[in-house]
Amino acid sequence: MARAGKRKKVAKASPAKRGAKKAAPKAVARAKAAPATGPVTLDEARALAEAKQPKLAARAVRKTAAPPASPAAVGAEREKLRKERRDERARRISEYKATMEIMKRRGARRPRPKAAKAADGEPTAKGGGSFDPLQIFAEGDSWFDYPVPFFGGGIIPRLEDRLGVPILNLAKAGDEVRYMLGVEEREVLAEHLTDGSPVGGAWDVLLFSGGGNDIVDNPMALWVRDFNPAIPPAAHIHQARFDAALALVRAGYEDLISLRDKISPTTHLVFHGYDFAIPDGRGICGFGPWLKPTFDLRKFPNRAPMEAVVKAMLEQFAVMLTSLAGPTVTFINTQGTLVRQPSSWHNELHPARAGFGKFADAFQLKLKALFPDRVA
Repeated sequence: MARAGKRKKVAKASPAKRGAKKAAPKAVARAKAAPATGPVTLDEARALAEAKQPKLAARAVRKTAAPPASPAAVGAEREKLRKERRDERARRISEYKATMEIMKRRGARRPRPKAAKAADGEPTAKGGGSFDPLQIFAEGDSWFDYPVPFFGGGIIPRLEDRLGVPILNLAKAGDEVRYMLGVEEREVLAEHLTDGSPVGGAWDVLLFSGGGNDIVDNPMALWVRDFNPAIPPAAHIHQARFDAALALVRAGYEDLISLRDKISPTTHLVFHGYDFAIPDGRGICGFGPWLKPTFDLRKFPNRAPMEAVVKAMLEQFAVMLTSLAGPTVTFINTQGTLVRQPSSWHNELHPARAGFGKFADAFQLKLKALFPDRVA
């Protein structure tokens, strides 16, 4: 109750509410014009609803005051995003070219061992002398391009440090294979394979990371069944549907191999298989989670069967990539690299810093086996 002698404060009505008050009499008039019984038109039904529920009228006022974006505005925003992507790609190419030109002109020295110093305090050259730097470019998703501030990126910047060479990284967080091998991004890939390195010569290696985003997030609910304690965890995969999702991913990889064979047959392709993610509901910077919402929807009672389903799906993904390997296509099976505990992961889909370092080590070892004279 308000105290005696004090006037009760009256909150000012919002513009939408004031609009609703003004709109209500019109709605009432339109409602009175509608037939009392029997069928009604859409306009008559809306008028009757607004007369009974002023909030609907307020919603109509807001809709009138703030019309939806026009097709032209949407198109302009899309073009802005495309330009930003083109500008970012041009920046990365420019930085790569400037760095590699210096290394080729002055000679490339192998990375020094940690804490190794010469007598005068200068870094020592591991192995002595210079080496012929590999020309590498990368395409892929957030495992190659992890844009979290102060984290140090994903695999690629860590691999650069280990190899002692720059890598032209064209990866984009969130990218899917079906888009990377779609019309627009395929043309970019084809252009880089055709032109070769910006400092001359064909690319030695194309690193490719893709497929994870194609099988997680909202669509994942389509290939995970409702929880049933009477069946093993792996049986919760709706296999026919998951096979269709994997087939689309495989098609992208097959087209990438075909594109390489046609344009730059000496460029070695290197793929990898992620690791067994933990569906614990952690996202990052407003993105995610990508796994747990599906299991919540499907009424999984705890994390153990969730992890088993994720493991089974990723193992099938690895089998698919293994089948594509050959003399000029290498698959690095990175599954099982991390200890299966939350601290190994920064969130549901991305390793912690040390984890990304372990995957960079695996790439370095494989590249060393492929190019023993050019990798430290």
